[in-house]
Amino acid sequence: MRSAPGIIIFILVMLALDFYIFQGFKTITADSRYRNNLNILFWIISGICILAFLTFAVTGPDFIGKKFRSYLFAIVIGLFIAKLVAVIFFVIDDLRRIIQWIASKLMFRNTEVAQMEGEGISRSAFLSWLGFLSGGTLFGTLLYGFSNKYNYKVHKKTLHFSNLPQSFKGLKIVHISDIHSGSLLNVKSVEKGVKLINEIKADIILFTGDLVNDRATEMAPLFETFKKLSAPMGVYSVLGNHDYGDYVRWPDNGISKEENLEKLKKIQADMGWKLLMNENIVFEKGNEKIALIGIENWSAKPNFPKHGRLDLAYKGVENIPFKILMSHDPSHWDAQIRPDYPDIDLTLSGHTHGMQFGVEVPGFKWSPVQYVYKEWAGLYEQESQKIYVNRGFGFIGYPGRVGILPEITVIELA
Repeated sequence: MRSAPGIIIFILVMLALDFYIFQGFKTITADSRYRNNLNILFWIISGICILAFLTFAVTGPDFIGKKFRSYLFAIVIGLFIAKLVAVIFFVIDDLRRIIQWIASKLMFRNTEVAQMEGEGISRSAFLSWLGFLSGGTLFGTLLYGFSNKYNYKVHKKTLHFSNLPQSFKGLKIVHISDIHSGSLLNVKSVEKGVKLINEIKADIILFTGDLVNDRATEMAPLFETFKKLSAPMGVYSVLGNHDYGDYVRWPDNGISKEENLEKLKKIQADMGWKLLMNENIVFEKGNEKIALIGIENWSAKPNFPKHGRLDLAYKGVENIPFKILMSHDPSHWDAQIRPDYPDIDLTLSGHTHGMQFGVEVPGFKWSPVQYVYKEWAGLYEQESQKIYVNRGFGFIGYPGRVGILPEITVIELA
């Protein structure tokens, strides 16, 4: 249960927002003969949103079912964000009216201004309509995004490295990240994603963290599904920030935070995955070698943990000519990897999900997350070093994807 003061404050914010938006709503319904019914409907929807938020805030995760709870949360928050977008236009209109009022008081009001107010649709009605259309379009887009959460997209990249040993040219890597098994409630859809991965017939599969949302038990329904992942050189993984259980109050159902992490480690071992905990593995073909390094979560952002020890993971591979690093958080690349380890050729990360919302068309991509993470989706290069940020296999919070689809990455080394 959330804190009572926080719940009250958020409800008051919701009410204040609705009252302000209602002023614009009255403008666009003023000439409708159904305006009274429409005004009543506005407040009914407002009340339903507040009741839905209360249900989410004061009940436990099992009260209304995990799936329904997830959608309820997304709809309430989606409406709230849509209203904030609409408010931008209402504020612009209010500023316009304030400036106009001040101008009239200062005797700058003239006949031309008066005529502008009297002709056609008023500026106020125009901006009110624009606000509601913008907010409604955003909310509709978020609803549409519910259908995309299992719409896996394969991204293929051929990466060239001058120092890659000849024996490893053509090595095919499948990179996945951010499974978030606690959110994946449609097992059959996930099975299709796993089948798609296996059909790629990669030499090696690399998973860069966030297997769960919080608890190791979230993997129970999907254990057999992900156990099917296989590749000749193996399946390797690292931990992401969610895997440590930092967002749960422990003990939980009699299990401590430390026990939860150990269970998660055992699950990966039982699936046949090799979890790299600040360590490395060397692959050899003939007399040629490459190194795979895996570290625990390390973030340059203050709200995320720094469990990773690249200094430990790096030991023993100093003289290996080609190195791949698995590090969950892409902020690690600029903060430590590039300045301190310039011989790490390829870094694989995840974490951002591309915010599960954005625009991607040939030659252009945008998401709000780019204002927080410089490297947030796809391939980035600096001098001889490269990082690939996977957009995430799963999802968390918002149960959908808009523009940024769940990703399976296929990297071929050349």
